[in-house]
Amino acid sequence: MFKRIQRDIDAVFERDPAAKNVLEVLLCYPGLHAIWLHRISHYLFKKGLVLLPRLISNFARFLTGIEIHPGATIGEGLFIDHGTGVVIGETAELGDNVTLYQGVTLGGTGKEKGKRHPTVGNNVVVATGAKVLGSFKVGDNSKIGAGSVVLREVPPNSTVVGIPGKIVWHEGKKIDDARPDVDLEHNNLPDPEAEMIFCLQRGMMRLEERICQLEEELKQYESKSV
Repeated sequence: MFKRIQRDIDAVFERDPAAKNVLEVLLCYPGLHAIWLHRISHYLFKKGLVLLPRLISNFARFLTGIEIHPGATIGEGLFIDHGTGVVIGETAELGDNVTLYQGVTLGGTGKEKGKRHPTVGNNVVVATGAKVLGSFKVGDNSKIGAGSVVLREVPPNSTVVGIPGKIVWHEGKKIDDARPDVDLEHNNLPDPEAEMIFCLQRGMMRLEERICQLEEELKQYESKSV
């Protein structure tokens, strides 16, 4: 237990340059408080209790703004940065060294029973406001861009952005165009929606040019006919 607590504290220092000392981390990091309260509620949930784990979960949500169902399975080294609005569903499974930013949802897509929330591998980063919905796996070392909505499986070592989520990098190469994948740099991420809008604008410009050309040809034809 103490080893796991120490690992949780170490995760904060590894991934948040704003962390200055242990006392600050212990007192001022709601993500850490939510994780520790979840570990208690999860232990009780696995013992077959229902009400007490849910009460602890609700207290943690009130205290931190982070909602983690007692049934969710969380590995070591989870770091929830800021954390307001983070939701982790009952059958979600998180590996080791996962990073979640504020507004992330690891949820389901309906009222189906059984496994209905995602399984997140080791060393995964899910950025601000991203939604990962469904009972599929997000592979190890993958990254989900800010605001993305992921509805299907993500292979290991991938970067996903957009609505719906689209794999733009895999195994260190950009899809359809090789390029190094150094990290999840939000200012440099491709935007599938913007690219589609640009293609539509370019197509409309070509149509307008063609219409102008046809109008000019029609005028010339009419003048010759007269």
